[in-house]
Amino acid sequence: MDLFDEIAAKIKGKGKTIVFPEGADKRILGAAIRLKNHDLVEPILLGKEEEIKTTARQNNLDSSGLRIIDPVTYPKSDKQEMFDSLLERRKGKNSPEQVEKMLEDVSYFGTMLVYMGKADGMVSGAVHSTGATVRPALQIIKTKPNAHRISGAFLMKKGEQRYIFADCAINIELDASTMAEVAIQSAETAKLFGIDPKVALLSFSTKGSAKAEMVTKVADAVEKVHEMEPDLAADGEMQFDAAVVPEVAKLKAPDSKVAGHANVFIFPSLEAGNIGYKIAQRLGGFTAVGPILQGLNAPIADLSRGCSEDDAYKVAIITAAQAL
Repeated sequence: MDLFDEIAAKIKGKGKTIVFPEGADKRILGAAIRLKNHDLVEPILLGKEEEIKTTARQNNLDSSGLRIIDPVTYPKSDKQEMFDSLLERRKGKNSPEQVEKMLEDVSYFGTMLVYMGKADGMVSGAVHSTGATVRPALQIIKTKPNAHRISGAFLMKKGEQRYIFADCAINIELDASTMAEVAIQSAETAKLFGIDPKVALLSFSTKGSAKAEMVTKVADAVEKVHEMEPDLAADGEMQFDAAVVPEVAKLKAPDSKVAGHANVFIFPSLEAGNIGYKIAQRLGGFTAVGPILQGLNAPIADLSRGCSEDDAYKVAIITAAQAL
């Protein structure tokens, strides 16, 4: 069974509700219709109803039965509850006038639906920037207990091969503590896809073969992972070939239980992670699904603006699975 068929089977009929702030985008609309027709999620589309229905007509899509909410015309009684909740959540950081304006923004409105339990998750980013998706999530949903940062992971898939790459989307620079958090978060994400996590914290050095501050950072991150999650199979610092090639692992890290068998890869910077996943995608023929936001109190997904309808469909399936 295909990976996404496996995940879809877990969420089918569970009635998980996913809000899509970019309802008038034809990719999002097409994905939402498929998700509803397949009984995988109950989509909520945000935007002007006439614009959404026009998009549907122009693309021969049947939007009947879809729930559409225009934040500007949302019932006053329901919006008052949302207003009071957001004003309280911002605790004086925004004035009542600012909060009122924020609730006209589809990203803030969608995030509030998740925060108030009126939706189980949100999928955005097909039109909006990463900042427009992440900022409301950090201000309202906030991070899980003991999490100080969020991170962005990609599922890399090719045939039966499944890997997790992180952080490829959020943190430009990672110190040792952040890198350790990303490693633990990514191990949990791996389990969502049936991956038994073996986590390699990557560097240009393997077990002290090079000396540099950036190498020490990765080695320190490994120690922090072991302190926080002593049962997690994680090791480093490690070069990529040592992480994935058993013959190289025997030479470079013979005592490692991860080397040569890693399936979760933690990059030492956003620069390395972003370049790495795109090389695997464009030259290696892997499908990159994500970024999957990790560390939030509720599932929020950030699509790429270059995403396809199928990307939105698959990310929504993952988001619903995170909500189970």
